[in-house]
Amino acid sequence: MSATKGPLDGVRIVELASIGPGPHAGMMLADLGADVVCVRRPGSGPAWAQFRGRTLVDADFKNPDDVEAVLELIEKADVLIEGFRPGVAERLGLGPEQARQRNPRLIYGRMTGWGQDGPRAQQAGHDINYIGLTGALNAIGRKGERPLPPINLLGDYGGGSVFLVVGILSALYERERSGEGQIIDAAMVDGALTLAHSIWIMHKSGIWSDERGTNLLDTGRAFYDTYQTSDGKFMAVGAIEPQFYAELLRVLEIDPESVPAQMDPAGQDILRKLFTDRFIAKTQAEWRALFDGVDACVTPVLSFAEAEQDEHLNARATLVDVDGIRQPGPSPRFSRTAPPTPTSPPTVVTPIAEVWK
Repeated sequence: MSATKGPLDGVRIVELASIGPGPHAGMMLADLGADVVCVRRPGSGPAWAQFRGRTLVDADFKNPDDVEAVLELIEKADVLIEGFRPGVAERLGLGPEQARQRNPRLIYGRMTGWGQDGPRAQQAGHDINYIGLTGALNAIGRKGERPLPPINLLGDYGGGSVFLVVGILSALYERERSGEGQIIDAAMVDGALTLAHSIWIMHKSGIWSDERGTNLLDTGRAFYDTYQTSDGKFMAVGAIEPQFYAELLRVLEIDPESVPAQMDPAGQDILRKLFTDRFIAKTQAEWRALFDGVDACVTPVLSFAEAEQDEHLNARATLVDVDGIRQPGPSPRFSRTAPPTPTSPPTVVTPIAEVWK
């Protein structure tokens, strides 16, 4: 592995401390080698794991001298990240125009749920609210049951921090040509909709129903679902393509001529009961052994604790140890500028005047 500091080595980022997708984006950028300085209010308590790889400074945003110190830091930065409601940064004296007057090359990344404008812009919300407005939450769940929140992966992180990072990297690339910075309005409702693009288009094309649990990828088909094993664990089945489905039936010892056609909507309950009865007859470990190396798109459903021991994840070093805490490492991988293992969350506060001297 390369001994470089990562592909973003030399990029300086000021992060105004927030929660959720803001610090997650800062973590991803720090993982890839950016020099991220997190500015938070005094007395905020110890930094938690998502603040790994940062330098930590304190600033009282009600103190003009501290605001000036942050602006002086911004003068030396490439990027600023903030996750306040629209208008808050401006009231603090750290809004995009105020910051870019000091540094016209600054990329100013704004992370919100609803966006910088629109009738909901000032309304409080969380992941569940943002994805609820996009149609995505309504699509998740079993037939006849209420929508099931997919923890906070889809709005906060998939639709939020990931798209903020995409915006920052895109703006940095554009700045190489124009020499100018710009403002990024990253909203979780926008990102979640982009993530759901293929489902949205299938719905508009009439091949995806608003009735959840009746479609190809939402447990509406027996070959795309989870099944309990005899030891109370589960297997994930995603045998969509005919060749993978044929392998599924073979390992389950089911004669394809004796059951409804794979895609027959009317036959899904029959297939699901048959698959349920087969999987419950063996332990997860037994099914893992039977499907190992078989192209049937069948894998175990692992807990977080079990994932730590997974052979594939360990072979790729997907999980790393940071101060004895096992956690996901940097992603994606780079052939020439691989980033090192992330450093621990900061335990000391650096005087702001000492940063980037």
